[in-house]
Amino acid sequence: MILKVRKSKASGNVTIPGSKSHTIRALFMASLAEGESRVCNPLISSDALSAVEVCKALGAKIDLFDNKFIIDGINGNPSIPPDVINVGNSGTTLRIGMYAAALGEGYSVFTGDYQVRRRPLAPLINAINNLGGEAFSTKNNGMAPVVIRGKLKGGKTELDSVTSQFLSSVLISSPLVENDTEVILTRLNEIPYVDITTWWMDKLGIQYENNQYKSFYIKGNQKYKPFDVTIPGDFSSATFFAVLAAISGEEFVLENLDITDPQGDKAVFSILEDMGAKVIRQNNRIIIKGNGLCGREVDMNAIPDALPAMAVAGCFASGETRLINVPQARLKETDRIHVMCEQLQKMGADIEELEDGLIIRESKLKGCRLNGYDDHRIVMALAVAGLNSEGETLIDSAEAMNVTFPEFVKYVSDCNGEIEIY
Repeated sequence: MILKVRKSKASGNVTIPGSKSHTIRALFMASLAEGESRVCNPLISSDALSAVEVCKALGAKIDLFDNKFIIDGINGNPSIPPDVINVGNSGTTLRIGMYAAALGEGYSVFTGDYQVRRRPLAPLINAINNLGGEAFSTKNNGMAPVVIRGKLKGGKTELDSVTSQFLSSVLISSPLVENDTEVILTRLNEIPYVDITTWWMDKLGIQYENNQYKSFYIKGNQKYKPFDVTIPGDFSSATFFAVLAAISGEEFVLENLDITDPQGDKAVFSILEDMGAKVIRQNNRIIIKGNGLCGREVDMNAIPDALPAMAVAGCFASGETRLINVPQARLKETDRIHVMCEQLQKMGADIEELEDGLIIRESKLKGCRLNGYDDHRIVMALAVAGLNSEGETLIDSAEAMNVTFPEFVKYVSDCNGEIEIY
């Protein structure tokens, strides 16, 4: 599918959909619990539905009624899946699902689409093997397809958490194993995503120790209790509208955002504010209006998902913008550092790659034909660029938006943005 975008003045009110990170964690923790849980206002997207299918494959019963998931959990005892588990495009689901499957005694086989099959798993595979389970890559390349067998016992392991998803996976399921688990971190990127996981653990009464993110100690032989929860809005999705406002000079009122939530991408609002945008934080909503941007250096390690949108912001900021310390952005659905550099250069951007980020200088962009590389955040970031560039911008693989933000085009169009998909 092709996304067609033209320069336009978009502004208005947008109710941001539920957080993907919270939705997937809620689905797994409810599925591992004993009894019935309710998850209200979840994100309904292909990534979230992949998590639903994995939880079902492990034995949970899940139904969707009136924008609410009803989950009957498995009490920490996963079933042997009846077939190979395909996680689609969801790396989060793959990593959390692998460790959850290792709670059981049978074999599970996980695979995904071509992008997921290129994403690293070796540190998590090693951790599973070190903690009493069995895991191996069928191609011996540290990537999916991967075979998992329990039963995890706990113990001690080192973990190179180049993506926070490795640590979150261990944290979510380790409370349910027989013995205590200690994880020594040799590296940890994206700390706010770990904070989302520990927010859930705190909420559900799980005992653990966080030793300044250098190591974690998780008590074994615990249980998840069923719960009722409403999922907060997704700051990663809000980032695209925040950047759109900041570079256009227009105003957006973004509803369903809790600034006290641990999501790391809420920092985007502070960064844009520091660059010159006007930001007003109110109860459950944020108002942002563009007022001219000045370039600055931004450490992106905690917020890698914001890199595509912030690269666009850099094109419209006076001077130079440096997005640094985010090498893991190369390990997402695409190499987002390289892809954003390549595609924005097509539009006329003065941009160059660093090993761990990008340097962007103020540029006058022109619409053209672009490759979205089947990456939802690339497609939406390029759409934001196109809405503020002369001429027409055409972006392929637009269906990738369904991974996290199926209604993106509708929301932009409702705010008078010239955008359509065909």
